[in-house]
Amino acid sequence: MTDKWLDTINWSANGLIPAIAQEEGSGKILMVAWMNREALKRTVETGEAVYWSRSRNKLWHKGEESGHTQTIKAIHLDCDEDVLLLSVEQKGGIACHTGRQSCFFRQLKDREWIATEPVIKDPSQIYAK
Repeated sequence: MTDKWLDTINWSANGLIPAIAQEEGSGKILMVAWMNREALKRTVETGEAVYWSRSRNKLWHKGEESGHTQTIKAIHLDCDEDVLLLSVEQKGGIACHTGRQSCFFRQLKDREWIATEPVIKDPSQIYAK
């Protein structure tokens, strides 16, 4: 099986592409992460989101610790071929490591960042460390 589809992507100089995870149905943006070729290939093979963790410098299967995996419903490539949009089913309803539905839980109001989404589950109950 050929990986020609991977060659279409306009990878950054460090071999990465931003990937936006959007909840199927609601259209809510859950998070933005990064993928390299291997992460995208594994995502397609497994049907679950696998990202490249820049901070840990390794592949990261979303939900590997929390159980909050993302089932892939569709993958789209933008017109410049340098951003991915993943339509996902978010298991457990929590995408953010802070225990919230979305990583975009802060809104700028009067020049201050205000949390506008509640914590669904305390992170200390999600991550056993």
